[in-house]
Amino acid sequence: MLRLICKRLSLVKASASPFSHGFSLSNSFIRPMSELSSSIDRQSFTVSYLQNSCGFSQNSAIAASKKLLFENSEQPDSVLELLRTQGLTQSQIEKIIFTRPQLLEANLEDTLRPKMEFLESLGFSGASMVNLVTKDPRVLDCDLVDSVQLFRAHGFSDEQIKALTMKRASLHFYNVKKTVKPKLEFFKFMGFTDEDIARIVSSEPYILERSLENQIIPCIEVLKRVLGTDENVRKVIKACYWILEYNLEKMLVPNISLLKSHGVPENLIVKLFLTHPRTLLLRSQKFTEILAEVVQLGFNPNTLLFVLAIRSMAVMSKALWEQKVETYKSFGLTKDQVYLAFKLQPMCMLTSEKKIKKVMHFLINKLNMEASMICRNPNLLMLSLEKRLIPRSSVLQLLIASGFLKEDINIIYYLRMTEQKFVEKLVRKYKQVLPNIVLAHEGKIEFLGFPVILKS
Repeated sequence: MLRLICKRLSLVKASASPFSHGFSLSNSFIRPMSELSSSIDRQSFTVSYLQNSCGFSQNSAIAASKKLLFENSEQPDSVLELLRTQGLTQSQIEKIIFTRPQLLEANLEDTLRPKMEFLESLGFSGASMVNLVTKDPRVLDCDLVDSVQLFRAHGFSDEQIKALTMKRASLHFYNVKKTVKPKLEFFKFMGFTDEDIARIVSSEPYILERSLENQIIPCIEVLKRVLGTDENVRKVIKACYWILEYNLEKMLVPNISLLKSHGVPENLIVKLFLTHPRTLLLRSQKFTEILAEVVQLGFNPNTLLFVLAIRSMAVMSKALWEQKVETYKSFGLTKDQVYLAFKLQPMCMLTSEKKIKKVMHFLINKLNMEASMICRNPNLLMLSLEKRLIPRSSVLQLLIASGFLKEDINIIYYLRMTEQKFVEKLVRKYKQVLPNIVLAHEGKIEFLGFPVILKS
């Protein structure tokens, strides 16, 4: 046993450096007691500070203290005070520090305060500043200057930069020259103006996080194939910014093929896509179900009404559709009459329930229209009650009461007349003899209702 111990000691001696005056192992682990004690004291202080001032749990505070060590509270206190002056609550500050504990070590005058002042120059203050730094505290310890200068150079206003920052602050954390600039330049190459690009990106900044080669360019290629011209591609993107985030080969192409297989002309498909891109981006299963229902209702695939019917059904759930049908039925219409109106004007089902109730009440109780007349003239359901139906009814009421029009007039003809024609034919023609007709047309004379029942 003694021999074994001596042998091990000789091995340790042999490994010692000739300059070490002892064992090499001891130098790597032994530190002066004062230094060790100081380190322990600082860690203990840091843990305590994070718990008491920042709301950390003990485990979280211990974990954070391995990266942060405070000797006193002066520096972290000044950071917390600055955050409070921005209107942040204690719970919000705790959330920020928990996410970015290194902020407590930030140099107040050289780093943190200038960054807040820079954000203020973009329009962030009060609630918006609070929302931003709470949502993504990284804005307080990253360099925003390069990204902001890039956006400004491409025509973005500070308001638009603020909007995209609020939605996707992470855009500022990239190497903007490598990730953001090429996409902005690509949109410019596509024929978009600086104004277009700023509006699209500030509204849908997530586009800039998509791969140019793997997402954006393939989307553009599909759109060109479907729409034919760069101008149409630009129109669709302006109408539906987020379309560039879709897998169009998977979602758009099958739906278009399905429409073509049912005999829908290409020009109508393009028209539908240009006016309401969302319709053709439904899941294939749901799109197939809607198409089958439209065919079953007897719509002609060669007509605009066919694609309008698809659009109307595409934007609402089955439950909402049935709810609207029941709303129409509550005014005495049968289900067949509701579907007759839909077949004549599919857009009437896009009207909100609130408007359906208000317009139906007016047509039936004020204009004394029968349900059959409304069903055969569903365009009435899409007219504005305040801007069209009531003012024109007031004009007609005044003309009938004054004897300039007969009581049995075709009121629907006057309600559907273009604004220019209505003004010329009735308002201007009679305003000399009936000065109040202008007030009636402006909706400033109460409409009391027609005495006669308007039948089909």
